[in-house]
Amino acid sequence: MTITYNCTADDQRAEGLEHAQRAIREKKCVVFPTDTVYGIAVDAFSPQAVTMLLVSKGRSRQMPPPVLIPRLNALDGLATDVSAEARKLAEAFWPGGLTLIFHAQPSLEWDLGDTKGTVALRIPADEVAQDLLTLTGPLAVSSANRTGQSPAQTAFEARSQLADSVEVYLEGGFRPVEGTDALPSTIVDATALPLRVVREGAVSLERLRGVVPGVLALGEEPVVEPVETETDGNPLEQQQPDTAEAKSGPAGPDAE
Repeated sequence: MTITYNCTADDQRAEGLEHAQRAIREKKCVVFPTDTVYGIAVDAFSPQAVTMLLVSKGRSRQMPPPVLIPRLNALDGLATDVSAEARKLAEAFWPGGLTLIFHAQPSLEWDLGDTKGTVALRIPADEVAQDLLTLTGPLAVSSANRTGQSPAQTAFEARSQLADSVEVYLEGGFRPVEGTDALPSTIVDATALPLRVVREGAVSLERLRGVVPGVLALGEEPVVEPVETETDGNPLEQQQPDTAEAKSGPAGPDAE
C-alpha cells in the first residue's frame, strides 16, 4: 500500500525511513527529497527494480538513471579511472548539486540501462536523502515525475504523477526552496580529460573552474595546438590534426 510520511515530524520521519528501507530491500520504488528536486529511487544493484523505476517514469533504457551515494569513499568502489581533476570536483562539491560521469567498475553486477559502461554519481546535500542512503547504500535515482512533466518539488506533486507505482513517499517540504524553480544538478563528463559540462544546473561553470580551471563549458571544444612535424627533409610544416571523426561521449544519464 502506498503511504506518504511527513518527514518534518520526527516520529513520521523515523517511521518513513524504516518503511523506505524495507521497500528498497523488496525492490520497490520510493520518493524522497534531495537538495535539487524530489527523486524516485530503487536499489541500484537490482535490474528488476531499475526496470520498475523506468516504467514508473515512462522512460526507456536509453535514459539510464544516475546513482546517489552516501559517502565520498564509495566513489572508488563504483567507478574506475577517476582522474585527479574529477576527484577535486567531487571533494569540493559533494555533497551538493554536481553529478559526475565515470567509467563504471567492470566487476559490478548491475544494469542501469544503456550506459555504455559509464555511471553517473552524486552525493545529495539533503538530510533526509543522506539518512536514507546511509540505511540502503547506493540508489538509482531519477527525478520524481513522469517523462515530459515538470520535476516534482514536493512529495505531493510527485504522487500526483507517479501514484501507486511508488511504495513510499517521504515528504520534506519544497525543494530546493518554495517559490523557486526546480534546479537539476550540473552534470560533468569525467570519463576523459579535459572534463566537460554536459548539462548546466545547480553548480555554475565559474565555480567548477575555480577548482579545476580547464573544465569545458557546455558545447565547448578544447583548443588544439598546431603540431610541428618534419616531412621528407622539408621545412617544418604546421599541421592540424584530423577532426573528421568526433569522439562520442558516454551515455547521458537521466539525472535528477
